[in-house]
Amino acid sequence: MSQNATVNIRTAALVGHGAAGKTTLAETLLAAAGAIDSRGAVEKGNTVCDFDPQEKEFGHSLNSALVGFGWQGAQVHLIDTPGYPDFAGQAIGALAAVDTALVVVNAQTGIELSTERMMKLAAARGLCRMIVINKIDADNVDLPGLVGEIRERFGRECMLLDLPAHERQDVVELLGHDSGESDFESVAAAHRALIDQIVEEDEDLLARYLEDGADPSPEEMHAPFEKALRAGHLIPILFVSARTGAGVPQLLDALAKLAPNPTEGNPPPFYRGEPDGESEAFNAEPDADKHVLAHVFKVVSDPFIGKLGVFRVHQGTVRKDSPLLVGDGRRPFKAGHLYRLQGKDYVEVDALVPGDIGAVAKVDEIEFDCVLHDSHDEDHIHLKPLEFPVPMQGLAVETRRKGDEQRLFDVLHKLELEDPCFKVERHPTTNETVIRGLGEMHLRAKMARMAQQYKLELDIRPPQIAYRETITGNAEGHCRHKKQSGGAGQFGEVALRIEPLSRGAGFEFVDIVKGGAIPGVFMQAVEKGVRQALDEGVIAGFPVHDLRVIVYDGKSHSVDGKEVAFTAAGRKATVEAIRAASPIVLEPMVDIEVLVPEAFVGDLTGDLASKRGHVTGTEARGAGAMAITGQAPLAELDGYQSRLKSLTGGQGAYSIAFSHYAQVPPFTQQQLAAQHKSVRVEEE
Repeated sequence: MSQNATVNIRTAALVGHGAAGKTTLAETLLAAAGAIDSRGAVEKGNTVCDFDPQEKEFGHSLNSALVGFGWQGAQVHLIDTPGYPDFAGQAIGALAAVDTALVVVNAQTGIELSTERMMKLAAARGLCRMIVINKIDADNVDLPGLVGEIRERFGRECMLLDLPAHERQDVVELLGHDSGESDFESVAAAHRALIDQIVEEDEDLLARYLEDGADPSPEEMHAPFEKALRAGHLIPILFVSARTGAGVPQLLDALAKLAPNPTEGNPPPFYRGEPDGESEAFNAEPDADKHVLAHVFKVVSDPFIGKLGVFRVHQGTVRKDSPLLVGDGRRPFKAGHLYRLQGKDYVEVDALVPGDIGAVAKVDEIEFDCVLHDSHDEDHIHLKPLEFPVPMQGLAVETRRKGDEQRLFDVLHKLELEDPCFKVERHPTTNETVIRGLGEMHLRAKMARMAQQYKLELDIRPPQIAYRETITGNAEGHCRHKKQSGGAGQFGEVALRIEPLSRGAGFEFVDIVKGGAIPGVFMQAVEKGVRQALDEGVIAGFPVHDLRVIVYDGKSHSVDGKEVAFTAAGRKATVEAIRAASPIVLEPMVDIEVLVPEAFVGDLTGDLASKRGHVTGTEARGAGAMAITGQAPLAELDGYQSRLKSLTGGQGAYSIAFSHYAQVPPFTQQQLAAQHKSVRVEEE
């Protein structure tokens, strides 16, 4: 019976760019399936998925939301995700929990930034993909042109599964119909192209099809259809209007009859081992009777229910009150309450089988991306992590009221656990607490939540740029630390040399001292001193990266040799060596993609050039839109959202991702060094 439940489950995520209508589509699907009595509206703030007060205030999704409904014997778990690039972490995280990605495209605006990103990420994850063109009832839409653009961008395997009809008030399904009316393209020709694509996956079926020319039965086409979906050989295109309901029954049928169940989708990429060590693939079987294996893809800090871990069951059955382990933890916890989520509502259940998406509350050990299991045999099973964009936009924050500092760190820790693209940094050299996100909108939402939910009053300012220092040549350093002030003294002598490493290689510490010149018991103290020097910086006060420090000689004293002396000697010798190794300052460079109307391309490329950036390419994106890609120093992009809004009249959007570190111009290095010198003088 549990296996029957698994084969009836469908898991899908609505992904795509902001304003594509994903939340409205989820609401329409719920109403059409009878899961809700009437359809809400984003504008009225009464949808099932956008239940958070902030989402109602902002007018769009900020977090992924789970809902479920039944249709023709199938139980559909649907995840509605935010579409704006600033909230990509929530959308990407949902891909770990589903077998199918429903990539929603706005018929008015076509392929946008998040559309392409989610298509690529879903393909890399091995998910079945369906493209849902929404808002087909809107004015001035070019549906044939959009289909052509989709095929040009994503391949000829993007095949029509239905067609708009009766002036976009209805759609005609193509798999079971070879005749009928449509607003564009022949139903018969589209039907034939779809069947041809499907039967290619089954040699016997293809041979019979070519021989007698008759369409295979629906039962015969199910297996090759699923195979084509899994292989990416078929990406169905469906047309809907979430507003009028056109195409919604056909989309529901596609989910129930054509989307893979957990036994049919590509297996999730589990592996046994450790992330940085040797590993081997592990096959999680969607069998309700095997050991439990579940993956946490979302963590929520609910103000009423506490910390909530949302997970997908991949193997075994999770039962209420059953003991579960988190990762390689030694102590199990008891799942006292199991929930299915329906927007903001928690529906308690007794058991969850493979394919189910559920949640457990008040378990402190649960973290994002952890694996839950019920046997120590699976202690070292992990799911291959998704690739999340690196949060680069930053704000330095501090509390207005004294005494709120600890509460601030507690709240920031909760927010960091929830969002893989929100990071908190504490910079000891600047005494700044810096929050980093994917854009100004992302950080604004976090600040609003801290003010509204947690009642924290904060002051904000732009953070100092995370510069780095490195060396460009080899050099040696030497220090004899000797201190005598009555009684036992301090003595430690260190000789070392440094060598540059490739960018991004980090730091290596090598001990080649022979003959006990520095006793082994003190080598850890030497390394501590070296690391202190690297953390404090030398020329401009920024951490030093990408070098190898080789300690080759030194001296000790039988009485006065002490750890504190070798720490001091190691630090001073390192500083001396770095000063002699042609040190430079590095700055973070980011990849930037800007989507703007074609008329503004010249203004935007000129603006990037004025900010020490360079354009690497331009590409047409839909009717009258262009994507500009390039690189620029992060230091030059402070306030870029405001500049972009000013240059394009609010019609531009951008995203950035960390690329690499590059040398700052000489004049900038001189300025940074001078600032550091003046700060040191003031401190002294």
